[in-house]
Amino acid sequence: MTDPWLVLVESNTTGSGRLFCSCARQLGLRPVLLARDPARYPYVAADDIDYRVTDTGADAAVLAACRDLGGQIAGVTSSSEYFIAAAAQAARALGRPHSAPEAVRACRDKHAQRVALSAAGVGGPAFAAARTPDEAAAAAAAIGYPVVVKPASGTGSIAVRRCETPAQVRAATEHAFAGPDPALPPQHTVLVEEYLTGAEYSAELIDEQVVGITAKRLGGEPYFVEIGHDFPAPLAAADAKTIGETAVAAVRALGLGWGGAHVELRFAAGENPCVVEVNPRLAGGMIPRAVQEAIGIDMIFHVVAAAAGRPVPLRPAAARSASIRFLVAREAGTLTEVLGVADARQMAGVVEVAITAPLGQPVVPRHSFRDRLGYVIAAAAEAGQAADAADAALARLTAHITKGAS
Repeated sequence: MTDPWLVLVESNTTGSGRLFCSCARQLGLRPVLLARDPARYPYVAADDIDYRVTDTGADAAVLAACRDLGGQIAGVTSSSEYFIAAAAQAARALGRPHSAPEAVRACRDKHAQRVALSAAGVGGPAFAAARTPDEAAAAAAAIGYPVVVKPASGTGSIAVRRCETPAQVRAATEHAFAGPDPALPPQHTVLVEEYLTGAEYSAELIDEQVVGITAKRLGGEPYFVEIGHDFPAPLAAADAKTIGETAVAAVRALGLGWGGAHVELRFAAGENPCVVEVNPRLAGGMIPRAVQEAIGIDMIFHVVAAAAGRPVPLRPAAARSASIRFLVAREAGTLTEVLGVADARQMAGVVEVAITAPLGQPVVPRHSFRDRLGYVIAAAAEAGQAADAADAALARLTAHITKGAS
């Protein structure tokens, strides 16, 4: 008898998409990827994953591909924020567990998300939507500088900018509208927001249960590229509780509450935490792996199990700390080699080192998650030890980029 299917609608190019498939196999399921271009995902061939070429931008095509598989479908899900709603729509039609597609789609519109959170009394920055550079500049003047300009539908810090002048706001808006990254869908609206000065954190949720809080390390402004994570965040218990409660309130306000959620927050000066944004998916940036190393909870396994109708309770099995640091491209060209990987892997506390960008690939710094070439993960009994080990391991890595070949 053939194992039931676990359908994955598109994927991350590295990292968690591969882990979704391995978790499906742990459950005795047969993972299959629906994708417009399966060749985009190297792990499909490396791990011998079934796939079907599908127009994943059309809900009807996704559902038809599921029905054409034959046999039992245990669940339908996605590791990509852009396709969570399509997966949920197919799961609903097939009678499988799912999040609310309408809630996911509304959450993906950052302006609609802001309106819903504000109406529910969930703390957040002052904001306004803008459809032209002049509208954005007027909104910034009303809010007060500095402001943050971001695409209304985006992810991974793509085209997110801190702005201090009307000229910078107009330029950031034009940049967002110009299609600055192939991962970003066409943009017609930007969100202009009050700049929050406090440290940034994220709450990692399964359903409405807070698994833990992550401290985010950001690169230099005016960009907001995440260059590292520390889990659990070194916070006072009261602050961690407040962040968790705010995140749960945000998820409820948006009609989510099933599956994974990644809620980003910042403390405004002397105030309660403000929601930066709610993502209706598990965290990216290998945060689920850090969670697993720190407290023994495999969030990806929990999401896959729930999608297959086999939810399992969340039970921490460890009490350590874990840190992630990213190797980031600093210049354009072609990635020719990365030195120091073997040395980094041998360092005390290091649990994983990976180069995610293929050698020979053109490198174009975009000031987003796409600038990452690889990562290191370290774990230790104390937060400071894990952070130091991750920093030391990252320092061993050197990316050689040949200029003028991009």
